[in-house]
Amino acid sequence: MDENEYVHGYSEREAMRLKDQAETLETLIHKDSVFKEGSLILEAGCGVGAQTRAIAVKNPKSKFISLDINMDSVTEARKTVDELSIDNVRWGNANIFRLPFRDSVFDGIMLCFVLEHLSAPVQALTELKRVLKPGGILMAIEGDHGSTFFYPESRFALEAINCQVKLQKENGGNSNIGRQLYPLLKTAGFERINISPRNVYVDGSKPALEEGFIKNTFTAMIEGVGEKAIEKKLMRREEFEKGITDLYRTAESDGVFSYTFFKGSAVK
Repeated sequence: MDENEYVHGYSEREAMRLKDQAETLETLIHKDSVFKEGSLILEAGCGVGAQTRAIAVKNPKSKFISLDINMDSVTEARKTVDELSIDNVRWGNANIFRLPFRDSVFDGIMLCFVLEHLSAPVQALTELKRVLKPGGILMAIEGDHGSTFFYPESRFALEAINCQVKLQKENGGNSNIGRQLYPLLKTAGFERINISPRNVYVDGSKPALEEGFIKNTFTAMIEGVGEKAIEKKLMRREEFEKGITDLYRTAESDGVFSYTFFKGSAVK
């Protein structure tokens, strides 16, 4: 994965969005992100450390090596983790397709929202499998934009979401990859594959999720690709802005929003 293929960009705003997302979804997606005590775990594609802080704390007696292709992100991740006095993480700068490790090194591997950005996800999974010990566990978490539904309905909001799907596809990625986790892991040669859908459902009885997920995570993500979408004439500016307004509208007291993440675990 080349650096310019991260469709959301490497802005300060995006770093904050990723941290908001991680804090909002921590219980949902990481309640079972637990490895055997004493494990050496590779986190591939750590980004700004938004997920690192959660999984490292859940596995205090294990050691992590967290890598990303973007060194600025690694620097931000280190800062995030250091500020929380988390001391079981080491850092590195590497390409997921060419990992700088010998075969069968790690007891576990964690991937959070990485495969969606890759043009060759099976190739990446195969390389990760190479460095995993026999019997080791890989966990992967991905979203699926095609799982989105909301009320009040809005074709402008759906088109705005589809702008990100199209832009990510142009970059070689796949915003709907969550539904493909099982066949991807199977093709890469993993065994004992288990896929667990993790649904985020938000209505007026869940104000924390209205703020944390609808506004600060999902809508902020779609809003962040607006200029690219308009520049590429995927939508007119007034229509895209209407779509964003309508997504924020679903966070009001009579609104409803639903999205599904997929978590896969598999054994080498």
